[in-house]
Amino acid sequence: MTRPPHPFAKGHGAGNDFLILPDPAGRLRLTGEMVRSLCDRRTGIGADGILRAVHTTAVPEAASMAGEAEWFMDYRNPDGTVGAMCGNGIRVLARYLVDTGLSPAGALPIATRAGTRHVHIPHPSTRFRGEVTVKMGRPELPGPDGITVTAAGRTWPALHVDMGNPHAVVLLDDLGQAGDLTTAPAVTPAGAFPHGVSIGFAVLRGPGRIGLRVHERGAGETRACGTGACAAIAAVRTAGRTAAADSYLVDAPGGRLRVAVLPDDTMYLTGPAAIVAQGTLHLATLEVDTDAAVAA
Repeated sequence: MTRPPHPFAKGHGAGNDFLILPDPAGRLRLTGEMVRSLCDRRTGIGADGILRAVHTTAVPEAASMAGEAEWFMDYRNPDGTVGAMCGNGIRVLARYLVDTGLSPAGALPIATRAGTRHVHIPHPSTRFRGEVTVKMGRPELPGPDGITVTAAGRTWPALHVDMGNPHAVVLLDDLGQAGDLTTAPAVTPAGAFPHGVSIGFAVLRGPGRIGLRVHERGAGETRACGTGACAAIAAVRTAGRTAAADSYLVDAPGGRLRVAVLPDDTMYLTGPAAIVAQGTLHLATLEVDTDAAVAA
């Protein structure tokens, strides 16, 4: 029996690109093989990750958040592993939900494995693009001390910052010092991040302005990283490299992100989010639960 094609969309936030799979009733069964096939830039569609949009009532791990959010972001890294939170991804997903009429504009809570995040889209866009803001929460500094990162033959101290996912942030004088980030930099001690870590290299370019490159776990170097931008700001502030500010500009290879910091350290991430293509998928690895209820 031939499976019917499944809709998808392709979007990006400052060059950090994603595939969106609308799945309100939770009928898709994403396997690691399927994710890797879809994200492959030569034999698939290509992306830094997959965002499955499913109703919170249709997936057990989001059921506890059903009272506060209608939609759950099932985020998958391109290597097939499960992710908890993605600052650019959640803005892209919100853009899709609003511009396709699946959610109204304004305040939009979205459940994630890191908890519910509150997104704001001022109005729908007929061009499927525009800035989106998400409340990222407060950074946590769980330690341990003594973390180091080695890249391009050099080793630097790093700070562990958790933004719903773990980051090891290195402060540099020049981003070129990080070298080629095609392969993951080495992190010590070996057991500091048992589930992997995204590694950010940040440089202070002036008051309230940071340059950033990130090697994301499961993805490699990406054009931008929303949680990484917040983690870099937390690292710069913790290190006392600059006077604390209430807003920052973060320049990544793919574009600029803005982060507002409240007095209690809560961060709000704002940046571009665009849907660039929509279509249907025909993949042998696409698994559908035909017994699940079909979404209205």
